[in-house]
Amino acid sequence: MKVLYVTFVMVFIDQVTKLWVKGFSVPFLHIRHEGMYYGQSINVIGDFFQLTFVENPGLAFGVDVTDHAKLWLSLFSILASIGLFVYLYSVRKQSLSLRVALAMILGGAIGNLIDRVFYGAIYGYATIFYGKVVDFFDFDFFDFQIFGRTYERWPIFNVADMCVSIGVLILLFFYKQHQQEHKNIAVTNDQNIELSGETLQSGETSDPTENILESEKLNHDESDNREEIQN
Repeated sequence: MKVLYVTFVMVFIDQVTKLWVKGFSVPFLHIRHEGMYYGQSINVIGDFFQLTFVENPGLAFGVDVTDHAKLWLSLFSILASIGLFVYLYSVRKQSLSLRVALAMILGGAIGNLIDRVFYGAIYGYATIFYGKVVDFFDFDFFDFQIFGRTYERWPIFNVADMCVSIGVLILLFFYKQHQQEHKNIAVTNDQNIELSGETLQSGETSDPTENILESEKLNHDESDNREEIQN
């Protein structure tokens, strides 16, 4: 499935940007990048758009959860990613828009999954499955309230979050087209079932005729044999 290239590219961009923000080192190659310190902001477009390094310990919008819930969240993310991949394979012959949307959502899911599963162990602040998601895109749109908390800026997000959001928007935008495709597939399957049923019925009705002809042939042969014996 060539559309998986979209997934791989999204995961690659997501991880490269996160490593650039958080910092990394490859000792045997003598490579070291310090990255940003936690909470640091870099103005890109004044106060409207900044790069701000934070880490999401739990759910969306920075909602924290217990350690036990973090483990289940990581396991659920793994199962969800597998389910998305299986579904993407099942619709591999459908419209490009549907496949691209699912590929982007899958890329976003895998991108944040890598953070949750491995970052804690890689950076030494937690064990496997207990990592935090790196966020850094910081926009100042408007104040709003969600989950009982008031936000003066839009919640900080990352490339993986963007992939999921864009994928969902594509699904919504082409919703009618995708629905029509499902209907066409259902009609085609029904027609194939009807044709198969007609073929079976025709095969069943032809069998008795063949049996009658064979029976008549046997009776005729027996009569000929009797006449030869009498003569």
